[in-house]
Amino acid sequence: MNKNKIFISLALIISIIALINLLNEKLHLRADFTADKRYTLSEATKRILSELSEPVTVTAYFSENLPPDIAKTTTDFKDLLAEYHNISSGMLAFEFINPNKDEQTEAQAANAGVQPVLINVREKNEAKQQRAYMGAVIQFQNRKEIIPFIEPGAAMEYSLSSNIKRLTGVSKAKVGIIQGFGSPSLQQMSAVMNSLSVLYDVSGIYPNDSTYEFNNYKTIAVIGPKDSLPAFFLEQLNKYLSEGGNLFVAYDHVVGELQNNPPMGRSISTGLEGWLMKKGITIENNILIDAQCGTVSVQQSNFPFPVQMQFPYLPIISNFADHPITKGLESVIMQFASSLNHTGGSNADFTPLAFTSQNTGTQNLPSFFDINKEWTEADFPLAEIPVMGLLEGKLMGEAFSRIIVASDGDFPLVQAQGAEMSDNVSLMTNAIDFLSDDTGLIDLRTKGVSSRPIDQMEDSTKALLKWLNFLLPIVLIIVYGFIRFNLNRNKRIKRMEENYVR
Repeated sequence: MNKNKIFISLALIISIIALINLLNEKLHLRADFTADKRYTLSEATKRILSELSEPVTVTAYFSENLPPDIAKTTTDFKDLLAEYHNISSGMLAFEFINPNKDEQTEAQAANAGVQPVLINVREKNEAKQQRAYMGAVIQFQNRKEIIPFIEPGAAMEYSLSSNIKRLTGVSKAKVGIIQGFGSPSLQQMSAVMNSLSVLYDVSGIYPNDSTYEFNNYKTIAVIGPKDSLPAFFLEQLNKYLSEGGNLFVAYDHVVGELQNNPPMGRSISTGLEGWLMKKGITIENNILIDAQCGTVSVQQSNFPFPVQMQFPYLPIISNFADHPITKGLESVIMQFASSLNHTGGSNADFTPLAFTSQNTGTQNLPSFFDINKEWTEADFPLAEIPVMGLLEGKLMGEAFSRIIVASDGDFPLVQAQGAEMSDNVSLMTNAIDFLSDDTGLIDLRTKGVSSRPIDQMEDSTKALLKWLNFLLPIVLIIVYGFIRFNLNRNKRIKRMEENYVR
């Protein structure tokens, strides 16, 4: 009888699991326990899909028989497309094609714009490289957008939704980046330009007289000017704000001259600091140092190769406010930043967005850099100094406008090389998104954890995690053995009783 009950229970459990898997296969139900809800579609995506008036087709070119860690990307992308199909009420259709099947199919993928990448695989203890396809083509009417490579762990939803919006949208908002006055060229900001061009019509602005009009732009960016700004240009910015415009300002108050002997940081004045002060924002005449910092290559006389040494003048910012602009960011490296303060005096609200670490200091300008200095805790007596903030309200006249200010004009120039560097690009593009885009896609750009460096934890936390990881399995085994021992002992005691009946 007991065996029959066991068999019935096992059959019920297997049936329930099979039913759940069948429903999941048809309805694509998922429980999302990730910190950033990467498997839950955003309201922005749902709105884009619900507004589709004509069919959108996604052709995904993915190789089969990929290593498990890479094959997971195929599964995730397929599940994502299935959710898009369901939410769009069938307006989004998709198919998966294996380009490695034959030469004709491989040529089809190449003609569509999806190229293979080489991945390392192991077969029978032998390492080799395999050509793999992991891209997609999105088509709407007679237009198409290509995602040549879907990187494992990347923000798939942002890439897919932004391309659908780009294809189906009638027009894109205009974003202008001021050129001249010693600002970097558009070519120097190629990573930012590529990221912004998905949703916006981005172009350079070359103001050369007081008659130039800014009112055609949703947002204007002023990045790291080094020369004095003429009065007519600052008045144009005031007029732009009075008409409800939005500004992104990455201001360099410090220029690092590492080629000097000795290397130093000195202040520059462009007129923008006085203009910002009238709005209630002050960038102090100092340079920040931070124990949480980047490194520089130093050639030492007793060593033939350059040595990487920590350089506190390159603070790594990992302390962010809970705001859409900084959502999902892990770390941003800045170069020769200064303290940023809000002094009030305007009909606007100020929100600090990014801060230095708990171990920060400041130095007056000019400041001479000692590359070989032995830094101590006493050099970093301050904490959480703002380096970026949002000012919004009636900044000029009665119109509502916004300004985002960063106290380093170089951070957008850092090219995407790893997690920390890509967050530099994301910080600026998120800021432009917040100022320019009303769809909510800003929340998707950094969806997915990019960097969780353990060296930023306290030593006590790292030690706790190490011992917990080592001891917890042992403790669980001992507890399990103790429970089993007591259960078996109780059984033996019962069997020894005179009235025991099996």
